[in-house]
Amino acid sequence: MTNKTYDRRSFLKKSALAGTAATGAMLAAPAVLAQSPLVVKMQTSWPASDIWDEFAKDYAMRVDEMSAGRLKVDVLPAGAVVGAFQVLDAVNDGVLDAAHSVPVYWYGKNKAASLFGTGPVFGGSATTMLSWFYEGGGQELYRELTQDIMGLDVVGYLGFPMFAQPFGWFKGEVNTVADLQGFKYRTVGLAADLMAKLGMSVAQLPGGEIVPAMERGVIDAFEFNNPTSDRRFGAQDVAKNYYLSSYHQASESFEFLFSRTFLEDLEPDLQAILKYSVEAASTANTAKAMKQYSTDLAELQAGGVNVRRTSKEILDAQLAAWDELITELEQDEFMKRTLDSQREWVERVAYYELMNAPDYALAFEHYFPGKLAL
Repeated sequence: MTNKTYDRRSFLKKSALAGTAATGAMLAAPAVLAQSPLVVKMQTSWPASDIWDEFAKDYAMRVDEMSAGRLKVDVLPAGAVVGAFQVLDAVNDGVLDAAHSVPVYWYGKNKAASLFGTGPVFGGSATTMLSWFYEGGGQELYRELTQDIMGLDVVGYLGFPMFAQPFGWFKGEVNTVADLQGFKYRTVGLAADLMAKLGMSVAQLPGGEIVPAMERGVIDAFEFNNPTSDRRFGAQDVAKNYYLSSYHQASESFEFLFSRTFLEDLEPDLQAILKYSVEAASTANTAKAMKQYSTDLAELQAGGVNVRRTSKEILDAQLAAWDELITELEQDEFMKRTLDSQREWVERVAYYELMNAPDYALAFEHYFPGKLAL
């Protein structure tokens, strides 16, 4: 990987030198010499049919335009090079230059990964926790985990604060904790530990494997992330009860992973473009998600899916289960420091957010009476 990136950078330098020489010899030549773009091989953890593949391509488009074509991000779907859960290893090993995924997908290597998006919900949204990553010390803790503790040759940025993930898809109604007992349920990360405490057995599967597993009886209930992804992979064909609102994964963002060797060998302006395009794509992804998730939720309802809100009993039980998990997690020194940092941030920031926010549901009910079922 080191040789590969050195060769790429050498090519750029030689092109620049050649351009300087050509300018000296031929004043009429263009000021900028055309050169081949440097290709960034990025694999996602999503099937090509998923809306998140589009989100990754939104990022690639911004990199292309900001770099005036000097960088091209080649977006590959899950499985093109490695499996959905293997992208971290591939980036670390130099098999991939970059990946578009979520930290929870490498939870099997270190449980602390789940704290960067899918950990306990102290009262802050995904936007609150993305802000913690950039302004509350989260990014340095992430760097410590990946580089110092795990010894990985990676750099990561988070982007697109996801809407809280639905509790998921069930064949029948689930209104109480007793209704959940014995379910074989798909989720990932610490949410697996959480749901186990609620009486379910859990399988951790990539999104593309969920419906086949449901059809074979490997699982009989599941969550993935959002109405659009769920509808595209056919969730509505294997279950008809869709429960929104949950504390199992309510503060997640995408992870943009880069090989540190690859990234640091780029010119500073190209490094900056790859970094700050994450912020640009985050805004674009949010707008697209708002448009498409709401559209697909309406389509699911029109197609016969019962869209429900998770009961307060189940939500209360999730918080109680998080309390138990936190006690267990804090036996690890790094996880204790990370959770302390998150609590301090949420107590201060979410207090302002919640105290300042008007009751949007009240306004919605005023203008669209009877539509909410809270």
